[in-house]
Amino acid sequence: MTLGNHTYRRDGIGSYLASSERVIRPANQGALTPGRGLTSFEARNGVAVAVLSLLGSIELDTPVSPWEIVDGLVDEARALAPVVIVDFHAEATSEKVALSRWLDGRVTAVIGTHTHVQTNDARIQPGGTAAITDAGMTGPHDSVIGVEAELAIRRMRTRQPVRFQPAEGDVRLEGVVIDCSDDGRAHGIELVRVPA
Repeated sequence: MTLGNHTYRRDGIGSYLASSERVIRPANQGALTPGRGLTSFEARNGVAVAVLSLLGSIELDTPVSPWEIVDGLVDEARALAPVVIVDFHAEATSEKVALSRWLDGRVTAVIGTHTHVQTNDARIQPGGTAAITDAGMTGPHDSVIGVEAELAIRRMRTRQPVRFQPAEGDVRLEGVVIDCSDDGRAHGIELVRVPA
């Protein structure tokens, strides 16, 4: 499980992340934050899979530019596993596309997250890397990106602080399924949207 820009918004998660091997925070969150930005595990067929998480730098308060550390992280991930998945938690589609192009042929997939809206640009790039600008949201779709619409609209209209509450109803699970060979080359990417 990968996290994003809200990882440390509430107290108490630091000690959990310090010991977790399966839940990772963005690797460029800063060296002093608890947790890890890269993990690996064995798939059902015995192939090693590495997952790394990065936070985009456009319109987000990012301590370290993803561009400064991405190459070293990818090298580290490739030393652990032939299948490498990158979660790029970023605001700007241009930055997500640029990173997926930069990593084409070096990782299995670059999956964009953060904007809560599943995009229709899933593709296999020339070098064999699957990419999508945003995998979508798991949560209530009768909302403003998961928040009760009335509350989000009130904050936008009045510019006053409003305590957000999660919306309810029309819950969906969104994401992608990537088909790849054991050497990490992607052959297919399929959008997933499952109503609850």
